[in-house]
Amino acid sequence: MITLDRVARTFDGQPALAPTTLRFAAGQTTVVIGPSGCGKSTLLRLIAGLLQPDSGRVAIDGVEMHAGNEDQLRHTIGYVIQDGGLFPHLTARQNVALLARFLKRPPAWIAARIDELRVLVNLRGELLAHYPQQLSGGQRQRIALMRALMLEPKLLLLDEPLGALDPLIRAELQAELKSIFARLGKTVVLVTHDMNEAAHFADDIVLLRDGRVVQRGALDDLIKRPAEAFVGDFIRAQKSILDAKIRETGL
Repeated sequence: MITLDRVARTFDGQPALAPTTLRFAAGQTTVVIGPSGCGKSTLLRLIAGLLQPDSGRVAIDGVEMHAGNEDQLRHTIGYVIQDGGLFPHLTARQNVALLARFLKRPPAWIAARIDELRVLVNLRGELLAHYPQQLSGGQRQRIALMRALMLEPKLLLLDEPLGALDPLIRAELQAELKSIFARLGKTVVLVTHDMNEAAHFADDIVLLRDGRVVQRGALDDLIKRPAEAFVGDFIRAQKSILDAKIRETGL
């Protein structure tokens, strides 16, 4: 579904992503993980066509992305960011319908699709009339997911979608999202810095460091067969953070 062929990107002369070649299989959930500043979000934005590579090429479902077709290809991609990215002056319903209305989809189709998605993400109908500031963090993320799925995209990209939520809501949405991914069977690329979240979602994990792919594989591969010392250090650090939090709370 996604091909990156020697794709690289710099900002102000500093490399954000070294020349990288990756393939993402259709129908799978791939989690891109790594420490802050390692290039995770840059990689996702290159796939989404929100950034242009300095070199290399990006192809979606066999079609190479370029200036002449990037808008068309973006319509086949759903994209969710950490805080949802909802427009504060629009209601939830208006946020979800925005691109479909711009593309002049029939009003009856828009209404039916919104109702279908509302059921999918388990959102009460009356909340669609609310503005983002009137919604909880979990509700905003449900709306953001509806908007990303509105045009029935082939590909779903999520950049730290649950990072700003409190732990209980985050755990609830993790379970719901995994169920939604399984039901829809879409190709999903999810960015996180949390190994527990990666383990929950991933069919495949890509671990980045300093703009380079350190290792790719199942969680079991990373734990039992680390490609280099950093892989083991990263996993142990995540476990240490979780253990410390458990001790602090007395759980």
